Amino acid sequence: MIVRRKWTVLPANYNIKTPMPATYPILLDLCGRTVVIVGGGNVAVRKAQGLIGSEGSRPSVRVRVIAREISDAIPREVERVNEVYRADHLDGATLVFAATDSREVNEAVVRDARTRDVLVSRADDPDDGDFAVPAIHRDGPITITVSANSPALSAFIRDEIASNWDTSYRTLADEMRVLRPLIIASELAATRRADVLRSLATRDAMDVLREGGSTALRGWLVSRYPEMKSIVHACSR
Repeated sequence: MIVRRKWTVLPANYNIKTPMPATYPILLDLCGRTVVIVGGGNVAVRKAQGLIGSEGSRPSVRVRVIAREISDAIPREVERVNEVYRADHLDGATLVFAATDSREVNEAVVRDARTRDVLVSRADDPDDGDFAVPAIHRDGPITITVSANSPALSAFIRDEIASNWDTSYRTLADEMRVLRPLIIASELAATRRADVLRSLATRDAMDVLREGGSTALRGWLVSRYPEMKSIVHACSR
């Protein structure tokens, strides 16, 4: 029997040591901004749901979907434009997603976005876009993102984190959202404010909160920093 080996032909410029792209992770505040998604299928649904948030928790983000046929699963808060894509559909956009099943259309979206100096993500060829969306786990005010240079691996790691998630993190984050602005606005010295905030971001603080709730945490904080009494009183009214 003759066995013929199959060889994978790599591009001429392929280099296994090609450096990682110079990416920089950030969280964008899109409140009041317009995001355009070109395409109306499953990819567009996922992008729109991620932008709008669960149960429309962030309706202040304006999302516009451009496609002749748009999935019914697109959130109701999204503006639907049932038209063949044109460059002027990107007018006013802060971010753009090219998410059609046509390479030609996606290429045109990327080209038109860059003409307008607008960041664009391309679903069928991420390397041709300006940014990639990581795998995301959200719990209230907490957002965990994972990027591993592979969507499948990123999602796997995200799911591993989610399966071992301690819900006390969210409880502490909710409490921090109340206390932090008051601490920052207080007349405490800057170094003292930093000490208080660092104390709140500890396992000890989370254990106190888990066992006794907000009242116990605030009492614990005052016992460590007596000058916090008036601040704690202000947020308890």
